[in-house]
Amino acid sequence: MSVEVRPVETRAERRAFVHFPWQIYPGRYPAWVPPLLIEERKRIDPKKNPFFGHGAVELFLAYKGGRVAGRIAAIENRAHNEFHSDRVGFFGMFESEDDAEVASALLDHAAEWVKDRGLDRLRGPTNFSTNDECGLLVDNFEDPPYVMMPYNPPYYEGLLTRWGLEKAKDLLAYESRAEWFNAERFAGVEDLIERSGLDVRVRSVRMDRFEDEVALVRDLYNSAWERNWGFVPMTDAEVDHMAAQLKPVIDPDLVLIGEIDGEPAGFALVLPNVNQAIRRVNGRLFPFGLFKFLWYKPRVKGVRVITLGLKEEFRRTGLAPLFYLEIFRRGTRKGHTFAESSWVLEDNHIMRGAAEKMGFRLYKIYRLYERALTP
Repeated sequence: MSVEVRPVETRAERRAFVHFPWQIYPGRYPAWVPPLLIEERKRIDPKKNPFFGHGAVELFLAYKGGRVAGRIAAIENRAHNEFHSDRVGFFGMFESEDDAEVASALLDHAAEWVKDRGLDRLRGPTNFSTNDECGLLVDNFEDPPYVMMPYNPPYYEGLLTRWGLEKAKDLLAYESRAEWFNAERFAGVEDLIERSGLDVRVRSVRMDRFEDEVALVRDLYNSAWERNWGFVPMTDAEVDHMAAQLKPVIDPDLVLIGEIDGEPAGFALVLPNVNQAIRRVNGRLFPFGLFKFLWYKPRVKGVRVITLGLKEEFRRTGLAPLFYLEIFRRGTRKGHTFAESSWVLEDNHIMRGAAEKMGFRLYKIYRLYERALTP
C-alpha cells in the first residue's frame, strides 16, 4: 500500500495529529506517560504557544491504507538560526508505526518544507526547540520518563537512521537515590564559603513576587547557558508561558536562587516528578482526571533537576556545590527518595563530573540527529 502525506489543515486532522500516540503506545509500552491533551493542543496552537512569535511549524499526517500511520512537525526556528548564524531546520512530534516507508515519507516532507524556507540541514527531534522536550530515547526503555522528558519506542532509532539521519549530540540523564548521595564530597563546603569572605546564599523562590522572580530567572538562564551547544535564548513571552505551565506544580522550596553579596548569581529549577501522577489520567484532566491527579500528586516521591546554572563570573565561588547540598537536604526532608538530573550534554564534562561526584549514575541517553539537505 502506498503512503500519502498531507499537511494538517482541518480541526479533525489536528485532533487526529494530537491523538495519534494512543495508536502506538497503550498495551505495548508500559513506561509511556500519556501527555496531557490540553497541553498538546496548546503546543500546536499559534495563538497559545509563543514559539510561533519567532518560529513557523507545519504539521503533517501520513496515511496508509486509508488510516493515519504517522505524524511529524517541520519547524523553522528563526531565533535559533539568528543566534547561531546557521540555517538549520528542525523536526519534532515524530510518531510512526514500525514502517520505514511511513517514516521516510514523513521525513521527506519535513525536509522539503524546511528546504523551501532556505534551510540546509534537518535536525531533531525537538518539540519545538531545545527549550522544550527534545531528543530521541536510545537507551533504557524500561523506566518511565521524568516530567518534561520524552519517551519513544526502541524502533524509532532505526526509522531515523535508515532515512539517513546521523547523530548530532547525545543528551544524558542521570538518576540518583537518597542513599547514593555522597555527602562526604560536600564536607566543609559551607566552611570554605565562610572563609572566602563572600556572602553566598541560597534561597527559595518567592511565590508572592512570582512575576519578578520569573524575570530574574529569565535573565539568569539566558546568561548562564548562552555558550551551550544548541542553546536558544528564551523570549519574555516564552518564559512567561513556561512559568504559567509550571506554577501549579512548583514546590517553592525546590526552586532556588543563589545570591553572592546580594547579587543574583545562579538558580536551580527542581520539579517534583509529577509524571507519576500524570500517567494516571491517560491524557485527560477533565472531567475526572483532575481528581486523580490531585490525589496522586502529594504521593510523588521523586524530583527532576531540570536546570542548575551560574553566571560565568560566579562559577568558582562554592555556590554550585551549595546548590547540590541544598537540593539534597530539602528534597529528602520532603520525602523524595529518587532524583533525575537531565539533560546534560555529552561533552559537558564539568556537569557530568559534578553529577557523578554527587552520587548520580548515567541511566538514559537521548539523541539529537541531523542530516545535510542537498539543494
